[in-house]
Amino acid sequence: MKRFFCVLVSFSFNFWAVAQQDSIRLNVRLNDDQKSISVEQTLVYHNPHQKSISQIKLLNWVSAYQKRKTPLLKRKIEDRKNDLYFAKDDQLGKLESLQYSHNNIASEVLNTKQENIFIPLSEALKPGESVTINFKYQIRLPDARFTGYGINTNHILLKYFFLVPETYENEAQSNYFYRDTEETANAGSFWNVNFQLPEKWNAYSNLKETSHLNFEGQSTNDPEFQLSIENYPQFSANLDGETTQIQLGYQVSDYQKQVLEFLLATQLRFIKARTGNIPEKLFITEKFMKKEEFIGIDDIKFWKFKFQMFTDYEKTDLDYFSTISKKVMDEFFISNKTKDHWLKNGLKSYLEIQYLKKNYPDHKLIGDLADNAKFFGIKPLKIFHASKLKLSERYGLAYHYIYTQNLDQKITTPFDKLSNFNTTAISQFETGSLLNYISEYQENESFDTFLKQYFSKNYRNKVIGDDFLKDLENHSDGKSTFLKNMMSEKHRINFNLKNFDKKDNDYLVKIQKNKTEIIPLKMETETKATGKTTFWKDGTEMKKDTFSLPSNQVEKIVLNDDYVFPETNFRDNYLYTKGIFSNMKKIRFKLIKDIQNPEYNEIFITPRLTFNAYDKVLFGLNFKNQGIFDQKFDYSVTPYYSSGTGKLTGSAGLGYSILPPESFFRSWNFGVSGSYFHYDNNLAYQRFGASTSLSFNKNPRSAIGRNLFFSYNYYERELSPIRILNNEYAKYNLWNLGYSYSDNQMIHEKYIGTNVQWMEDFQKISAEAFYRWEFAKNKKISFRWFAGYFVKNETKNNLFNYGISRVSNYSFSYGLLGQSATSGILSQQFILAEGGFKSFFNTSVNQFITSVNVDSHLWKWFNLYADAGVYKNKNRAAQFIWDSGIKVKVVPDFLEVYFPVASTLGFEPGFKNYGYRIRYTLVLNLGALINNLRRGVF
Repeated sequence: MKRFFCVLVSFSFNFWAVAQQDSIRLNVRLNDDQKSISVEQTLVYHNPHQKSISQIKLLNWVSAYQKRKTPLLKRKIEDRKNDLYFAKDDQLGKLESLQYSHNNIASEVLNTKQENIFIPLSEALKPGESVTINFKYQIRLPDARFTGYGINTNHILLKYFFLVPETYENEAQSNYFYRDTEETANAGSFWNVNFQLPEKWNAYSNLKETSHLNFEGQSTNDPEFQLSIENYPQFSANLDGETTQIQLGYQVSDYQKQVLEFLLATQLRFIKARTGNIPEKLFITEKFMKKEEFIGIDDIKFWKFKFQMFTDYEKTDLDYFSTISKKVMDEFFISNKTKDHWLKNGLKSYLEIQYLKKNYPDHKLIGDLADNAKFFGIKPLKIFHASKLKLSERYGLAYHYIYTQNLDQKITTPFDKLSNFNTTAISQFETGSLLNYISEYQENESFDTFLKQYFSKNYRNKVIGDDFLKDLENHSDGKSTFLKNMMSEKHRINFNLKNFDKKDNDYLVKIQKNKTEIIPLKMETETKATGKTTFWKDGTEMKKDTFSLPSNQVEKIVLNDDYVFPETNFRDNYLYTKGIFSNMKKIRFKLIKDIQNPEYNEIFITPRLTFNAYDKVLFGLNFKNQGIFDQKFDYSVTPYYSSGTGKLTGSAGLGYSILPPESFFRSWNFGVSGSYFHYDNNLAYQRFGASTSLSFNKNPRSAIGRNLFFSYNYYERELSPIRILNNEYAKYNLWNLGYSYSDNQMIHEKYIGTNVQWMEDFQKISAEAFYRWEFAKNKKISFRWFAGYFVKNETKNNLFNYGISRVSNYSFSYGLLGQSATSGILSQQFILAEGGFKSFFNTSVNQFITSVNVDSHLWKWFNLYADAGVYKNKNRAAQFIWDSGIKVKVVPDFLEVYFPVASTLGFEPGFKNYGYRIRYTLVLNLGALINNLRRGVF
């Protein structure tokens, strides 16, 4: 009787759950223009709220594709993609002629552009009760170039277009219209969709196909449908007597078809062994494949050269395992991606890590590139530590890189707030690494047993990330408790292998950590004979602890090797037990900048070659401790041999950065530096300086930066007899205080800066504003304004004056090739600073100047420019000047040539020395070029 009662209760509960399931039935006709669809829809809606409601809120997904001021457009601009911004009207999507009927009363919605459409009910709908509403509407489909959804060259991909109620309440409504974040807006509903298509057209979907062009089933995420005149490949995998269909939404090569016939079954079998179940059907679109494929294994292509990192088989295997594992996660259960994005993403990365351990244990991060990249029989990449890193170390490396920038975010950051890089490094890689760490600690079989139980219990149900962590905590007897705290903060945990003492036949290792979290430790000992031996130590609250290890032939003690745990510093995790470096780390010199090997104190030596008019060709070596990853403390020393003077010159500097995880500033940098070069023929200068700068905190998705800086510099110059007669300065001090605001977003790029500079003989203040507008695709116009004013000016000469068309580089901060050049090609180098005039005005300003510089696209790589301004010198009247001409963009912002046309001076092409009036910019700053390319990634 008791058993019968339990069965009855269970049946009643399941019946109620099914009864609460919304259903969406659609008849969809592709119209003759093949750019729009007509929809007849029946919605059975259940009130999920705890109160009665008088209206139903529907998500009008296609409104995200309106031309201006939508959250989707904002996100695309943040990602530095301007296709939607400059789209033509016929490329946009919109909802047309929406009609609905409820209780036999027909109505029409007039405003179909709003993101949420509210359907009023004739009477209040109580909690749990349902209502049926019928709709008729047309959707003008957008071009697929914006998000991948909509009209493509050979297919139409439908997702996030139909009118549906939201799955999760109390969300910020704008989140639903980003669309590129792929958040779950409607899931758990029952869908029945019938298509009416022209002859020879096919339909594909992640829902089950019950008959030709008809699909139905419960959705674990928003269903997608692909319409096409092509027939796409389909594969099947038999797993323990159960068949899973894998339908692709794109064509693949004959080689890939052959490989996938057995690869997909092998991959699904691997996943099933850890999840316990596999969905009956997986539908993979080209968009999904490109988004979820394995990152960083593509061939390297440079000019006419191509270097293969991984074989075609390996690339296919890794790409499809990454894609299939994420697709399985998506079809397994329903989750709130905005809040719990890390759950599916982390599980996907966990499965990847396990797959790499089994099938690619010795594969390198750059694959076979070190062997394939040969020049005259030499393999130069072999000398890099990066060529020795394991492929499985990519997960820890990605997190460590973004941490060193202090641009990492909390794992629990809402998904739409994550930067593009953190979407991978934090939501996927870091979470997967933490799950792998727990798995190793528990032993993989125990962790996989937990996963099977979790997946079995929650198959096709709604899940919450916190519940997953609680279940894991219970399964691990509380040993995974630290996960929740780590995920809810920007963790700055570091373990330090301090030293060891020999006691009897053991090493007593002293360990220190900077926080009290109870985290298990992975220790390893290495010997030449037996290799690595692993030990695990249970976590404690103590910041200082000891661990006893057997000393039998041990040569090295390692803590958390292979970036297995996301620490802030891996350089204090290694100790040697023998030789002169016992109880410490070895020093290593490395040629050329590289990913740092945390096992050594590395000094990178890089050849340098540069040029200026007085030192001529400079041959040098740069010694620095910083590799690819930034470090809090760094130094750089670069001695040069000056071929023009036969003397040693060079520069040196050291810095320290404070990078708080949570503060009003992102970094606080301190530095001291010095340099010695020649600024004129046989005349040298020395500079010694100290500076500090404060970079304020920023939203990692934002292009806005704010900086406050202060510096002091001391200069000492050698003077020629003529310079002494001209009363020039041999020694001077410069103090600077400034603030800058920049917004490097697409379309509207802005900069504002102000600076106060002073020394014994002058005090001056300046301000600069810059605005660049992309008024049409790849066509820009820029406006720059500058103003400078001497509060006090008792200088002995014009060295510190404001420049009109040439800057006086008394601070030696501009990259001028001819520091003191007044004629010749080197004097024609142009720096956009101070007055910013391109025509040569043979004067400078000792009292006040203001100018405006305008630069606009003309045709292809040609621009028009114009400058105008007013300046005033002491004891003289103010003067108005202007110039104009054509600019040729050889490499935009880095190599550009200016041809003056007309100015206050006259029609300049008519001047005899016109060739000497042509100006050029030349920026030899690789860091600036890299930062320009990085925009939209961080």
